[in-house]
Amino acid sequence: MVAIPSGTVPVLVLKEGTGRTTGREAQRNNIMAAKIIAETVKTTLGPKGMDKMLVSSFGDVTITNDGATILKELDVQHPAAKMLVEVAKAQDNEVGDGTTTAAVLAGELLAKAENLLDQNIHPTIIIEGFKKASEKAREILESMAIPISIKDDKRLLDVAVTSMGSKGISAAKEHFAKLAVEAVKQVTEEKDGKLKADIDLIKILKKHGKSLEETELVRGMVIDKEVAHPQMPKLVNNAKIALLNAKLEIEKTEFDAKINIESPEQMKLFLDEEERMLREMVDKIAEVGANVVFCEKGIDDVALHFLAKKGILAVKNVSSSDMEKLARATGGKIVASIKDLTSDVLGEAKTVEEVKIGDDKLIYVRECKNPKSVTIVVRGGTEHVVDEAERSLHDALCVVRNAIEDGKIVPGGGAPEAEVAKQLRDYAVKVGGREQLAIEAFADAVEAIPLTLAENAGLDPVDIMVALRAKHESAATPSYGVDVFSGKIRDMLELNIVEPLRVKLQVIKSASEAANMILKIDDVIAAKGVEKEKEKEETPKEPSEFD
Repeated sequence: MVAIPSGTVPVLVLKEGTGRTTGREAQRNNIMAAKIIAETVKTTLGPKGMDKMLVSSFGDVTITNDGATILKELDVQHPAAKMLVEVAKAQDNEVGDGTTTAAVLAGELLAKAENLLDQNIHPTIIIEGFKKASEKAREILESMAIPISIKDDKRLLDVAVTSMGSKGISAAKEHFAKLAVEAVKQVTEEKDGKLKADIDLIKILKKHGKSLEETELVRGMVIDKEVAHPQMPKLVNNAKIALLNAKLEIEKTEFDAKINIESPEQMKLFLDEEERMLREMVDKIAEVGANVVFCEKGIDDVALHFLAKKGILAVKNVSSSDMEKLARATGGKIVASIKDLTSDVLGEAKTVEEVKIGDDKLIYVRECKNPKSVTIVVRGGTEHVVDEAERSLHDALCVVRNAIEDGKIVPGGGAPEAEVAKQLRDYAVKVGGREQLAIEAFADAVEAIPLTLAENAGLDPVDIMVALRAKHESAATPSYGVDVFSGKIRDMLELNIVEPLRVKLQVIKSASEAANMILKIDDVIAAKGVEKEKEKEETPKEPSEFD
């Protein structure tokens, strides 16, 4: 950047080679990049959306239509486009669903804002209008919400089925929805009068083979380990489970110690003493009534031998997260020392058994009394199917959690968006001034969601939008949306297409915040370092003597 006042020497302010775009050009570039990202995921929206095949630099293939996964896998360079990727990430972390909708809406908001910028409306006015529209949209959604309770299994199933209707596993969506509802209800607890469901307590284990329908919910835990000794029982009924965070080994001394052994007898005494200490540990475990041991650390081979002799099933090197889940599932407590082991701290399960799936062996801890941690074992024909099934299941678990925690749902199929657009247009007239244009632009952008659903289903978007607007203008019920299967405008509540309110609120919030942030940028200054790195890569290497 060079400043040259008349009759003076040029003054260098920025480093030579720094790239800079300002004003409308900077805004146009940023908006263009964000629109391209939105266009990329747009075709995946809805039950009739298409899938993307993503190939990484290592040749790993991912086939998905999950917005967050697509954007995560893309190696995006443009800074404004990266912000849209962040929107999808935030949406995924916060509510677990609606990632594609958020990215599409952010792109549409920017496209509409670009038209207003071309009419010489200042970005600050557009941002102010978008903020007001976003707040009003959230109010409208709150007023549309339908209350549900944790006992309303039918509606919770509908929420899960709706979330998976657009995913690659739609053939088995009813089965998966049932598992998702059961799993989330099982780990839900009441805290301070509010329901809380921590879906991290639901372990998802992927094993390809069999079919999607063979996916099962285990009321307990499945550990990806095998029994530690071949002579141990492979099945234990009425299991009493000891959870140890201690080594079943003789502790080595912290400092250097020398032991002078001068005869074979002394050596034997030394080994006998070691054996006696290990036997004592095993006796203590058996004494408290434990017949299954899960150990976070290692177990000595001699100790394994004694455990096997007593018919105790042992598993070693279990991860700490699995140990915590085991404690919640079995009702046991993790103890840090064998000395602390008593019958009160043992967990319980109906059966603990080693099961062989394909080439792998797994430990199933089944039928715990009231497990606060459960496992879903996902099966499927190929690895790609299992991966996509896991992503779909994650979304289903998130939406069921959202519905249970908030107790509020809204119709799907573009119905809330159409209602929000209708009411925003009425609100825009009351606001008036130039902000009215921005609020109307926000309403048009929100309508892009039902429009995209129709486009992806091969329907005529103009006809659909005319019919949808007409229904919302005349109907007392705001639950009319696009039925992509019949190609008509129908009541979404009758079709059982519902979504959690939290997902829709978050979509509006994150999309409008991202759009406002991109609109506020009027100057992009790029350092030269990036180009230098490229040059380095492109310069040919000197041949070495080893070539």
